[in-house]
Amino acid sequence: MIRLVQMDESAFQFFLKQSTRDYAEDKIKAGTWDAETAMQLSKDAMTRFLPKGLYTEGAYLYSVVEAESGAQAGYIWFNMSESRGIREAFIYDFYIFEPFQSKGYGKQALALLDEEARKMNVTRIGLHVFGQNDRAFELYKKMGFTVTDITMSKTL
Repeated sequence: MIRLVQMDESAFQFFLKQSTRDYAEDKIKAGTWDAETAMQLSKDAMTRFLPKGLYTEGAYLYSVVEAESGAQAGYIWFNMSESRGIREAFIYDFYIFEPFQSKGYGKQALALLDEEARKMNVTRIGLHVFGQNDRAFELYKKMGFTVTDITMSKTL
């Protein structure tokens, strides 16, 4: 069993470091960025989407916490927006740490996110998943997400 807990500054600094690194690595794997500039581009993206860090308006950053032990098992970050009368949450990062994977924590965290989003009058949750991340893609499908766009490329 897990719960979502709003990040404190310490958890945020850990998240920011790991998320920035992971995003750069994912963009390199996807062939979108080169290794020389990926880290800086990732830092720039974080600054753009979280200009006031943990205190960015419309950004919601949670630690995924194992209820029994109190151990941090992962994190989830989403931003809220409203467009054309639709209030939407967009998940920018979601990660369950390796020792806690394959225990159903990802499903539980997404279910808890659904509850939080409903309390905020959200009518849709969006996200992006990298093409090479089959595990996440399958989890999202199981949790009711459907494909809305597909971007593809081919290396020659």
